[in-house]
Amino acid sequence: MAAAKHYLDDPINAVLSGLQGVTLTNPSLLLDEKNKIIYRHPSSIVSPQNVSVVCGGGSGHEPGFAAFVGQGALMACVAGTIFASPSAQQVRACLSQRLPAETKGIVVVVTNYTGDVLNFGMGIEKARAMGKKVEMVVVGDDVGVGRAKGGKVGRRGLSGTALVVKICGALAEAGASVDDCAKVGRLVVDNLVSVGASLSRVHVPGRSLEEAKEEEERLGPGLVEIGMGIHNEPGCEKVKTDLPGLVKIMLAQLLDQGDKDRAYVKIEKGDDTVLLVNNFGGTSNLELSGIVAEIIRQVGQDYGLKPRRVISGTFFGSLNGPGFIISVLRLADTGFGTGKSMLELLDAPAEATGWSVSVKPETWEKGYEQVDAVDEDERSDGRPTNLRVDPSLLNSSLRSGLHKLIASEAEVTRYDSIVGDGDCGVGLKRGAEGILQYLENDEIPADVMMSLTKIAGIVEATMDGTSGALYAIFLNSLAVNVRKLDAAQIIDLTPSMWAQALGDSVNALGVYTPAKPGDRTLMDALVPFVDTLKTTGNIKQAAEAAKKGAENTKGMKASLGRSVYVGGEGHTEVPDPGAYGLSQFLTGLAEGL
Repeated sequence: MAAAKHYLDDPINAVLSGLQGVTLTNPSLLLDEKNKIIYRHPSSIVSPQNVSVVCGGGSGHEPGFAAFVGQGALMACVAGTIFASPSAQQVRACLSQRLPAETKGIVVVVTNYTGDVLNFGMGIEKARAMGKKVEMVVVGDDVGVGRAKGGKVGRRGLSGTALVVKICGALAEAGASVDDCAKVGRLVVDNLVSVGASLSRVHVPGRSLEEAKEEEERLGPGLVEIGMGIHNEPGCEKVKTDLPGLVKIMLAQLLDQGDKDRAYVKIEKGDDTVLLVNNFGGTSNLELSGIVAEIIRQVGQDYGLKPRRVISGTFFGSLNGPGFIISVLRLADTGFGTGKSMLELLDAPAEATGWSVSVKPETWEKGYEQVDAVDEDERSDGRPTNLRVDPSLLNSSLRSGLHKLIASEAEVTRYDSIVGDGDCGVGLKRGAEGILQYLENDEIPADVMMSLTKIAGIVEATMDGTSGALYAIFLNSLAVNVRKLDAAQIIDLTPSMWAQALGDSVNALGVYTPAKPGDRTLMDALVPFVDTLKTTGNIKQAAEAAKKGAENTKGMKASLGRSVYVGGEGHTEVPDPGAYGLSQFLTGLAEGL
């Protein structure tokens, strides 16, 4: 039910506050609060005689399109309430009062929804009656609803509208006529296809929690809805699939020329295109980047397309919807020559916070060569030493310790879920599995440095978070300190030599962490192990000391790490997860000797 929680529960206040925020992030903009119009300050307009491009629609689609107002994009935007068209009176007020008097014409860009088309249409007719030259460009780019289902209504307007607005705005900034701006806007629409998908419907501020529950249950667990609209409209199908499967279905709807119900635009292999991947508003940036990568892989592999530009982000949202829209624009010839192609108009600068495109066209066009990755082994210190260990004994003891650590993952995770964030066990297991894979696939050399260096690299690559960093620092330091023990002739590495190198490595950790025994960290197991090994030379006794040190952390209040912030009494019930995990490994290591 997290989607039903809002910072602004009053929908009226949410809209007005949001519009006010747009003017605070771009000081060249003004707000007509009564009519919910964002418009440019007269003194910010360099060429007031240019065509004024206007857009608008219901709120809830931010940054579309209030944040697209600015030089090089929109002259003004009219906002309705959430998911509802502005009134004809609002539109008339915008066209008659909030645009430069000198403007030679107005192009109104409208998404193809009945309320928007009717209300903007009425406002446009009133403006025409006042003698203003106004053209309307209706954007219908959705293919989720095919020809048969769309009927006379036609395609719905989706995120491709952002591309229409940007191109029309740039052409107007270049001084084009109102007819030319409208003509190019319609040309963009004719070459544009979009389709959306979402994991859930969105909850509108001010509506009941019961409605939110119904919205959540309507789709069902594990399903994604393809073709969902930006106002919670149902899509064309619900499927249970992974991301590659989802993208495959969506791209087929966009690009498959054999689908006569949806093949609105003929896009063929090798065509110049622009790809826009639009966030509904609730998809994480991490996932959105992964979605972009999958789309690029499939459009290249299955359709022979290499987009000239790849744009991703939130441009035309649906509140906090956990979905995305794929838009593909075929770059058709505008007929206006150099400087006014679709691509150049998209690349043209715009001072609008909603057009969050920062990569320069020169960067796209440079054509960077592939750089070969450097093998990690080539960068490691692979110099041989005369320090020897029994390879079979090292292999068996490490295997024993690693298997014991992996077997304890569930318990470590349980402990960490109580006093931390629950990821310690998984991280330790991942590192252990990486080292085991090395032991199974590679022959263990007698030169201990070769194995130490390899294991340190594996830990760096497989373990993340705080514990991963500590283990990586410790193992790299151990490799350095063991190398210091190298001799002119071949010698066996003894327990006392191990203890010396381990002790120096514990000291090296102190440079990066203030953790000491008693702070409820892995140091409560590591330090007793090293100290006991120094005094006794007996690994089994040292492992027992580590086990006791870990057990003693039960009831110990944390001084460092995430446990400090968790609070509660969990520390009285369980030992420190990191110390426990390490003690399990050391116990297994000793058992394998």
